[in-house]
Amino acid sequence: MTGSVEVTLLDYGAGNLSSVEKALVHVGFRVSRARRAAEIVDRGALIIPGVGHYAATGALGGEFRAAVAQHIRRGAPLLGICLGLQYLFEGSDEAPDVPGLGLLAGRCFRLGGDVKVPHVGWNTLETVGDSRLLQGIGRLAVYFTHSYAAPVTGQAVATTTHGLPFASVVERANVFGVQWHPEKSGEAGLSVLRNFLEVARSC
Repeated sequence: MTGSVEVTLLDYGAGNLSSVEKALVHVGFRVSRARRAAEIVDRGALIIPGVGHYAATGALGGEFRAAVAQHIRRGAPLLGICLGLQYLFEGSDEAPDVPGLGLLAGRCFRLGGDVKVPHVGWNTLETVGDSRLLQGIGRLAVYFTHSYAAPVTGQAVATTTHGLPFASVVERANVFGVQWHPEKSGEAGLSVLRNFLEVARSC
């Protein structure tokens, strides 16, 4: 049963936990929150949410980083949402002294060009590679709210353009990330969370 899959939300005070939790329960996850690093160990799946300034990830100290690394080594899936996706990379120009997890190569940058920043509202995903998160899903319009974004590298499976192109969905082995908010993106977002549920079931 899908209800047997447990997912842990990393709770570091970076917002949007309640809406994410509601969406996860809706698609069939059993959800718990981790406020201490020890609560990450031996969970089925892990999600790092986040809204706000990259400096907020500085609250995730060495014990959290070690627990996330252990989670990845076990082959369990990890999904970063919005700020959580950016944290998967090496760092961000928004808070240059705060290191990211370094699970994906590259640094996040501020959006620019002849557009309004922050990028808030609906935009489309352009798929650029095979994706388990996007499997069986057609062209998507999803909801964004951010000023910084991740570079388009080999781990990008979908991109979006707002002044500049950026990685809007990333995947590498059991590490996944979405720059947008599945919990605010209607059926499209729920479909992606259902696919993440299937990934978690297979691990």
